[in-house]
Parts: sequence; C-alpha cells; structure tokens
Amino acid sequence: MKAIKYAKPWDVACVEQEKPTCGKGQALLKIMTAGICGSDIGAFRGTNGLVSYPRIIGHELAGIIEEIDESNNPKGFKVGDKVIVDPYLYCGHCYPCSIKRTNCCTSLHVLGVHVDGGMAEYFAHPADMLVKMPENMDWILAAMAEPLTISLHGVHRGSLKAGEWTAIYGAGTIGVLAGMAAEAYGAHAIVIDIVQERLDFAKSVGIEHVINSAKEDVVAKVMELTNGDGAQLVMECTGANPCIRQTLDIVSNAGRITFTGWPHKETSLPTDVFTKKEIDIRGARTSAGEFEEAIEIITSGMIDIKKNPGNYSKVVVKVGLE
Repeated sequence: MKAIKYAKPWDVACVEQEKPTCGKGQALLKIMTAGICGSDIGAFRGTNGLVSYPRIIGHELAGIIEEIDESNNPKGFKVGDKVIVDPYLYCGHCYPCSIKRTNCCTSLHVLGVHVDGGMAEYFAHPADMLVKMPENMDWILAAMAEPLTISLHGVHRGSLKAGEWTAIYGAGTIGVLAGMAAEAYGAHAIVIDIVQERLDFAKSVGIEHVINSAKEDVVAKVMELTNGDGAQLVMECTGANPCIRQTLDIVSNAGRITFTGWPHKETSLPTDVFTKKEIDIRGARTSAGEFEEAIEIITSGMIDIKKNPGNYSKVVVKVGLE
C-alpha cells in the first residue's frame, strides 16, 4: 500500500510499504479521507518538538472497516461500517485514565506524532477507539470531526455557558471552530488575530466579533464589548507568548482561561493577577469523549462545517475516493 512518510524534517515521500494486518482487538480500515493538520505542517518543518522520525503522519481519519477481531469487539462493529478514528492512544490504568481523562494519560501516544498515523491506504486501529459514522455523513466532513473535538474540549474545559463572553486568540481552524461552537451554544464569541483575511473569514461563518490585534487595542476593545467586565472565558489557541500573557488582561474577575496552543518557550506571568481576579487557569489538551458530540453538531447542521476552516485553512486528502 501507499503511505505518506516523513523520513526527517523537510523530507516527505509517498512510500510503498506492507499493508497492516488486523491484530487483537483491532479493526483494519480502508482510509477514505485524512486531514492535514497544522501539527503535520510543523512536523514537516521540524518545528513540532513532539514528533519523532521517521514517521507516517495522519490523525484526522475516516474509513471503512475491512476486517475486525470479533473476539474483542466491544462496540459491535461490522465489516463495511463507516467509522471515524479517535487518534489518542491511552494506557487505561494510570491516574488520569482512571478518572476518564484519557487525554492526560501519562503515556499518551498520538497517531502521526509518537506512533505511525493513518495517512495511508489502510490502517489498523483499536476497535474500541473507533466512532460510528452516520451513513449519510460526507467523508470530507468526517475528517473534520477530530479538529472540532479539540475546540469542543477547550470550550468544555472552560465551562462556557450560554450568555457568557468568550475571547479566543487565533483565527485558525481550532480558534474559528471554537468560536462557531460557542455561538451555537448561545455564548458571545470574540476572535482575535493579526491576519485580517482570517478575521474576515471568521465573521463570514457567524463569529459575532473579531479584533485585529495588529491594529486595535485588544484590552480596550474587549472591555468595550463586555461593558467593562472582560470575557468570562478566554481561550488561547495560538501558543504565542504575547497572547498567553494578554489573556490575564482580558479575562473577567472570577473568569476562566484555557490554554490549547503549544508555546515554544515559557511565558512569564504575573501570578498576583491570579489571586486578585481569582482566575481558573486550565490546560486543554487534545480531547476526551467529544467525538460523538462533534459528529452530532456536524450532521445536525448546528455548525455549518462546509463553511468552516475545512474550506479555508485546512486540507482534507481524499485517500480512498476517486
């Protein structure tokens, strides 16, 4: 079969390798679509410090079950079922796993990062980490479910409620999807970025407010929009140190901050502000249990995923489609 492999940074090729076999507790999938994530681009450039090489990439995956281990098939899948891949492999016995926060597993392995991914014609994956895909769901939209789970996880970690304000740093795929989810759940979203084209796109998909931080005073604008309160939830989706620092200036008293972006270096933060505002600061890594929700949001039309970054900053490879 063919697969996309990084031998090392800046060295990518479509390679021939053996088709995988279906192991114990696994299903063998014919991959139909695979999304190219920003982390894949970082891995190509050598700027994603989490990736080891050589590595077959691909973690935003959807496909058809060709074979399954019937002796260990807890979800009752059948050959021919359409499924979406949950790419976050966890041990199941460490403390985070015991409290169902499997995304925080002490030995977490992410497809295409720590272990080989599924940007290939065929891929074997644990059957209990597959999610049933509705028959009428578009294959390209199915590949968008995984990035939506990242955005939803940040929203959930921030305990966002209807009527609240959320300020989101970054108008890339994760930030815009988070803004769309916030609006769909009845909150007010403010997306912040330095690229006007991205902000214009965010507005076009229904984001209520946008701020160009290269041209506007972000703190003043957020305070103006929120009647001086600040945002009850601030989501940082860029990993840029200045944005991380500024979250403290725009969050409301008794507000929450979620950090989804991965910074390349430490950020110095004034911890006295934590106490003065009594802020909850929470990490938001990958996702845990949000795939069914993401699929429901997409298929119900709650979010028009066809308008979202899938057609803007994201590429979906039609692996098994003509």
